[in-house]
Amino acid sequence: MKSHHGHHHPRRPNIAITPDFIAPSVETPTARYELKVTYADAVLRAGGLPFLIPYTDDHQAIESYLDRVSGLVISGGAFDVPPELYGEAAREGMGPTKPNRTTFELAVLKAALHRRLPVLGICGGMQLINVAFGGTLVQDLKLELPSAGPHQQHHDRAQPLHPVEVREGSVLAECVGKGQLMVNSTHHQAVKTVGNGLQPSAVAPDGVIEGIETKDGGFVVGVQWHPEQMIDSVPPHLGVYKTLVHKARDRRQHG
Repeated sequence: MKSHHGHHHPRRPNIAITPDFIAPSVETPTARYELKVTYADAVLRAGGLPFLIPYTDDHQAIESYLDRVSGLVISGGAFDVPPELYGEAAREGMGPTKPNRTTFELAVLKAALHRRLPVLGICGGMQLINVAFGGTLVQDLKLELPSAGPHQQHHDRAQPLHPVEVREGSVLAECVGKGQLMVNSTHHQAVKTVGNGLQPSAVAPDGVIEGIETKDGGFVVGVQWHPEQMIDSVPPHLGVYKTLVHKARDRRQHG
């Protein structure tokens, strides 16, 4: 039976996005979830339907979330993955952690990987993917890699800070094209050793790894920048979300 939408509007696949957690404070005594509008807008612009998934430690609830979506975005935030998750102690330069957020995101990520769902990790989400695959992180670029260029911009995040080189033949190159791409940058940590089963897909001029993906050809992609904030200023960035949505739609039809 032909859908009444015709062929011009393929069904929007549901895409889960993990929100940030804001702990209670004097100003806002109630804990709350938060998500930059740009994430949801990018998924919508790319043809997906974004859903925020609140935290839970109930494994059945996580499976129920994933029953209802065809793709996952792990968003970024101003916090660090607890270093004990990659076998290290905290060193100077380490930022604040959000253990409840990381615990939830790791559980969702592992369940999504088990289902072979398309997964996109943004900034801290890329770092979490690396850790989930057994990789490690530079805890603070300034202290541990003084030769690195600037990676924390103070100007408008819709504008880029530095280029990256996107590796030919990578899944990321399918999203944005191979070769040089200008990116924004708001991170103080970075991938150190790449996790098992992952490979770098983009590198900054100073050698900092800016993109990772699985070697098995599935869509598990991490980028160290924020493509959703640049979809108007540098249009190829929307391709990251478009490809996620495309893979999610394929999965719905053939899954």
